[in-house]
Amino acid sequence: MAATNLIPIEVYLRASYRPDMDYVDGVIEERNSGQNDHSAWQKAFVPWFQLQALSGGIRVRPELRVQVKPARFLIPDVSILNAANPKEPFATKPPVAAFEVWSPENTLREMMRKFDDYEQMGIPQIWFIDPKDAIWQRCSDGRLADSDRFSEPSMGIEFEMSEIAKLLQ
Repeated sequence: MAATNLIPIEVYLRASYRPDMDYVDGVIEERNSGQNDHSAWQKAFVPWFQLQALSGGIRVRPELRVQVKPARFLIPDVSILNAANPKEPFATKPPVAAFEVWSPENTLREMMRKFDDYEQMGIPQIWFIDPKDAIWQRCSDGRLADSDRFSEPSMGIEFEMSEIAKLLQ
């Protein structure tokens, strides 16, 4: 078994990676940066939630580092933050929502591990999007379930996911 050199958190946080990488218990892990469909969905989320942000209450952040545990930083494709929380270099408080867009290189095991970390952090809205088939699933209690409606009453946000799909170009 090959030895793994653990990277200190401080080194990870100071470094720039293109594309950015996750940090899991001292190991820097590559993320799938996606293909055209993946990128199109990320691009559609930002203006949609930016319009929601105009009424106040949220911030939209694509590919923001989120500290889900003391030695674990994950980078959701898109995070929705509570604007009442102070701005930080990376999120240390649970986002309102985390969106992950499926890439062909992803594995279900990797995605479910991320979703588990998001749930443990306390993120109330965890979404999985399959761009090829326009499938939207919400993760709750460690399970994915088809859902076509985003509803976060605590922030006054509710809409059909198909509204975001209209923004795809």
